[in-house]
Amino acid sequence: MKLTPDMLRQMVRMAVRTRPDEIDCQECFEELDRFAELHLAGKSPEEALPLVQDHLKRCSDCRDEFEALLDALRATSAAA
Repeated sequence: MKLTPDMLRQMVRMAVRTRPDEIDCQECFEELDRFAELHLAGKSPEEALPLVQDHLKRCSDCRDEFEALLDALRATSAAA
Protein backbone atom coordinates (compact mmCIF):
# COMPACT_ATOMS: atom_id res chain seq x y z
CA MET A 1 0.00 0.00 0.00
CA LYS A 2 1.36 3.37 -1.00
CA LEU A 3 0.93 6.36 1.32
CA THR A 4 -0.89 9.22 -0.32
CA PRO A 5 -0.42 12.86 0.65
CA ASP A 6 -3.84 12.80 2.35
CA MET A 7 -2.85 9.74 4.39
CA LEU A 8 0.38 11.43 5.45
CA ARG A 9 -1.47 14.60 6.48
CA GLN A 10 -3.90 12.55 8.55
CA MET A 11 -1.05 10.67 10.23
CA VAL A 12 0.69 13.92 11.10
CA ARG A 13 -2.54 15.42 12.49
CA MET A 14 -3.08 12.35 14.66
CA ALA A 15 0.51 12.40 15.91
CA VAL A 16 0.28 16.07 16.82
CA ARG A 17 -2.94 15.51 18.74
CA THR A 18 -1.66 12.60 20.83
CA ARG A 19 -1.61 13.09 24.58
CA PRO A 20 0.60 11.46 27.18
CA ASP A 21 -2.45 10.28 29.13
CA GLU A 22 -4.34 8.67 26.23
CA ILE A 23 -5.98 5.29 26.58
CA ASP A 24 -5.90 2.57 23.97
CA CYS A 25 -8.83 0.70 22.44
CA GLN A 26 -8.76 -2.08 25.05
CA GLU A 27 -8.88 0.41 27.93
CA CYS A 28 -11.68 2.32 26.20
CA PHE A 29 -13.64 -0.87 25.62
CA GLU A 30 -13.36 -1.76 29.32
CA GLU A 31 -15.05 1.54 30.27
CA LEU A 32 -17.52 1.74 27.39
CA ASP A 33 -20.47 0.22 29.25
CA ARG A 34 -20.07 2.66 32.14
CA PHE A 35 -19.71 5.57 29.70
CA ALA A 36 -22.89 4.50 27.85
CA GLU A 37 -24.89 4.08 31.05
CA LEU A 38 -23.89 7.55 32.25
CA HIS A 39 -24.83 8.95 28.85
CA LEU A 40 -28.26 7.30 28.92
CA ALA A 41 -28.85 8.41 32.51
CA GLY A 42 -28.42 12.02 31.38
CA LYS A 43 -25.23 12.44 33.38
CA SER A 44 -21.96 13.78 32.03
CA PRO A 45 -19.79 10.85 30.98
CA GLU A 46 -17.32 13.34 29.48
CA GLU A 47 -16.60 14.70 32.96
CA ALA A 48 -16.54 11.30 34.67
CA LEU A 49 -14.48 9.56 31.99
CA PRO A 50 -12.67 12.24 29.95
CA LEU A 51 -10.10 9.83 28.54
CA VAL A 52 -12.86 7.65 27.10
CA GLN A 53 -14.48 10.71 25.54
CA ASP A 54 -11.15 11.75 24.08
CA HIS A 55 -10.55 8.28 22.67
CA LEU A 56 -14.03 8.15 21.11
CA LYS A 57 -13.33 11.44 19.33
CA ARG A 58 -10.18 9.94 17.81
CA CYS A 59 -11.13 6.33 17.12
CA SER A 60 -13.93 5.55 14.69
CA ASP A 61 -13.91 1.83 15.57
CA CYS A 62 -14.53 2.48 19.26
CA ARG A 63 -17.06 5.19 18.41
CA ASP A 64 -18.95 2.65 16.28
CA GLU A 65 -18.90 0.19 19.20
CA PHE A 66 -20.21 2.91 21.50
CA GLU A 67 -23.06 3.76 19.13
CA ALA A 68 -23.96 0.07 18.77
CA LEU A 69 -23.95 -0.32 22.55
CA LEU A 70 -26.21 2.72 22.94
CA ASP A 71 -28.62 1.30 20.37
CA ALA A 72 -28.69 -2.06 22.15
CA LEU A 73 -29.26 -0.48 25.56
CA ARG A 74 -32.04 1.73 24.20
CA ALA A 75 -33.72 -1.26 22.54
CA THR A 76 -33.46 -3.28 25.74
CA SER A 77 -34.96 -0.53 27.88
CA ALA A 78 -37.75 0.09 25.34
CA ALA A 79 -38.67 -3.61 25.37
CA ALA A 80 -38.84 -3.74 29.18
